Amino acid sequence: MSRKSFFITTPIYYVNDVPHIGHSYTTIAADALARYHKLRGHDVFFLTGTDEHGIKIQQTAQKMEKSPKGFCDEIAEKFKAAWKSLDIEYDNFIRTTNPRHEEAVTQVLQKLYDDGYIYKGKYEALYCVGCEQFKMKSDLVDGRCPDHKTEPEQRSEECYLFKLSAFQDKLYELIKSDKFKIMPAERKNEVLSFLENEGLQDVSISRDRTKVRWGIPLPFDSSHTTYVWVDAFLNYITGLGWPQDKNNFEKFWPPTVQLMAKDILRVHATIWVSILMALGIELPQTYFVHGYFTVNGQKMSKSLRNVIDPVALSKKYGADAIRYFILSEFPFGTDGDFSIRRLEEAYNSDLANDFGNLLHRTLPMMSKYCDGEVPEPKEKDLIDEELRGVVASVLDSLGGYFKELRFREILSEIWKIVRRTNKYIDEAAPWALFKEGNRERLDTVMYNTLEAIRIVAILTYPFMPKASLGVWRQLGIVEDLNSQRIPENVGWGGLKAGTKIEKEEPLFPRIDLNKNNS
Repeated sequence: MSRKSFFITTPIYYVNDVPHIGHSYTTIAADALARYHKLRGHDVFFLTGTDEHGIKIQQTAQKMEKSPKGFCDEIAEKFKAAWKSLDIEYDNFIRTTNPRHEEAVTQVLQKLYDDGYIYKGKYEALYCVGCEQFKMKSDLVDGRCPDHKTEPEQRSEECYLFKLSAFQDKLYELIKSDKFKIMPAERKNEVLSFLENEGLQDVSISRDRTKVRWGIPLPFDSSHTTYVWVDAFLNYITGLGWPQDKNNFEKFWPPTVQLMAKDILRVHATIWVSILMALGIELPQTYFVHGYFTVNGQKMSKSLRNVIDPVALSKKYGADAIRYFILSEFPFGTDGDFSIRRLEEAYNSDLANDFGNLLHRTLPMMSKYCDGEVPEPKEKDLIDEELRGVVASVLDSLGGYFKELRFREILSEIWKIVRRTNKYIDEAAPWALFKEGNRERLDTVMYNTLEAIRIVAILTYPFMPKASLGVWRQLGIVEDLNSQRIPENVGWGGLKAGTKIEKEEPLFPRIDLNKNNS
C-alpha cells in the first residue's frame, strides 16, 4: 500500500518588493502543515517561490538602473533568506524566470491556442497597475482600487484572450458542490456570488511586447508577452517538475491545499482553475483563504514605516516565537492585527512562563531526585489519570483541527497539556515526596511529567521546530524527532526508563517589557 501524499503550496510572491510579515504568515502556515503531515508519515511536497515577470518588475528595475533579471535575483535571495531565518523547509523554491518554467509555460500556451481556447481580439476594461489585474466597477471603492487607492486605467488594446466564459457553468457547479472546495465558507460564497452576479468574461492573457518587454513571449505571436498571472499560475505544476518529471507530478498532483490571501482568491478560483480544466488536468482539492495583517491597527505601508521585516524580527525574538505568535494570535482565515507588544506578552506568558518554565523546573528536579535518569513509573494516583485524560482528549481533537487549518485552536489544545502538567507538578509536589522518602510515588510523578513533556515536544514540532528539538535533546531521546509518528508515537508510555536527561539553557528567557518599545 502506497503512502499518502500531501502537496501544499503558497502563492508565489511578487518580487517588486522585499518579504514582509504578511508573506511570512502564509509560508509559516504552509510549513507547519507540511511538518505535521511528515509526522503523520505522509509523502510531503511543499512548494513556494517568487513571481518575477510583468510591468511592475520592468519599471522598478529600470528606476533602480538594474536589469530585470538582476533585480529579480536579488529579491528572490531575500525571500530565501527570510524563510531560512524562520526555519521554513520547502521542497522547491520555484522562480518564474527559471528556463524550465518558461519552456513549460510556452508549451501550455501553444496547446491552449491549438485547442481553440485562446484567440486574438480586443480587450476593454479597467486595469490596476498596482494589482496587475483587470477590475470590474464592483471591485472599486469610490472609483478606486481598494488596495492601492488609485483609479484604474481604462484600457483598450489588441491582445490574445482566453475563453474563460466557457467554464462559467461547470466552475459554478464544482464550487457549489464542494467538488472544488474553497474555505472558509464565506470565501466560497464570495466566489459563488461573483459568478452569479458578474459572470465570467473572456480575459486578456497577453500584452503588447512594446509595452511589456519583461515577460514570456507568446509562442504563436512573439509581438506579445504573456500576462503575468497566467505565467505565475503555472508554477504550481512546473514546481513539481512538469512536464519533464512525470513521476513526481503524478505522485503529488493535485494539491491537497493551496494557501492564499483573499485579494488573489478570485483570479485563482476562476482563471487558474479554468486553465486546468482546459488542459484536462485535475483540480486542486482545497483552497484555504486567509485574511490580511494590520500592524497596530493600520495597514502595512512603506509611508507609515510599519512594514515588518521577518528577518529582523526572528533575530530579536527567535523563529519559534514568531511562528507561535503568528499562528496563535487570531483564527487563520480572518483578518488580524500584529503588535510587537502583544508578541512580547505572548512570549512571556505562553512560552517563557508556561512551556519554558515547565522544562526549566522539571529537569533540575530530575537531577536532584532521580540522578538525571528517567525513573520507572509505579504507584498511580487520581491526578495521574487526570493528566493522562487531558493528553488523550487533546490528541483526539487535533486531527480535525488540522484538517480545518484551525491553528489557533490546535495550539490552544496543546497548551492545555502544558498548563495541566505545570498544575500537576504543583499538586503532586515532588519536593515533598522526596523529603518524605516516598520513592515509588516520586518516580511516578517525575515519569508522568517527563512523558507529558515528550508528547508536547512532538505536538509543537510543526510550529516551533527549534524549541521542540531542544526539548528532545534534553529528554535524552536518541530517536530523531522527525521519525516520530502521530498518533502512534504520542500514546502514553513512550519514554523509556533509564534515559539520561541533559539540562540546557532555558528555551525562552523572559523579556523585560519595560526595556522594549511596543
